[in-house]
Amino acid sequence: MIRILLADDEHLIRGAVAALLGFEPDLEVVAQAGRGGEVLEAVRTHDPDIAVLDIDMPDLDGLTLAERLHRAGPRPAVCILTSFGRPGYLRRAMAAGVRGFVAKDSPADVLAGALRKIHAGGRYLDADLAATAMAAGDNPLTPREREILRLVAAGRETQHIAAALHLTEGTVRNYLSTSITKLGESTRVAAANTARDMGWL
Repeated sequence: MIRILLADDEHLIRGAVAALLGFEPDLEVVAQAGRGGEVLEAVRTHDPDIAVLDIDMPDLDGLTLAERLHRAGPRPAVCILTSFGRPGYLRRAMAAGVRGFVAKDSPADVLAGALRKIHAGGRYLDADLAATAMAAGDNPLTPREREILRLVAAGRETQHIAAALHLTEGTVRNYLSTSITKLGESTRVAAANTARDMGWL
């Protein structure tokens, strides 16, 4: 029996996935979590073979959880189940040792097959998500550019960003200008939105 932990903040989706997996004779949902902060405790308590994580959750997002679980040891394997097809998310997931990346609109038998493949030591990667990631290329932003664009996305003004990062306002404007050019946008807000949509922040 393959023991599964499901983590998704949308109760209806989590319940539906659990019910569908319940029809599979070799899969057992041993724990569910609605918040990222609940996942680590559930892993310690239930020792699942696979943690199926949504990306967008309160407390801790699925990718941060995947990174923490990867650092903690080989169990559980992690499968990301998400509606977000952002290339940056896929690349970060792979770097965190995630073994599966499945779209939420996939049929139940696809998810079940992915979980069996992961449990057997393989990987499963949604073909459409992989193609999108390859077409998008690598993240062109430096860590500092990402940091500044994250603050822009949070609504911070140049002077506040400069103070928070101990930079001059001119240096912040230079970083923003470079980021805008790299992303082919005309404003800092548009650049931040594009970077976020690509999963690069």
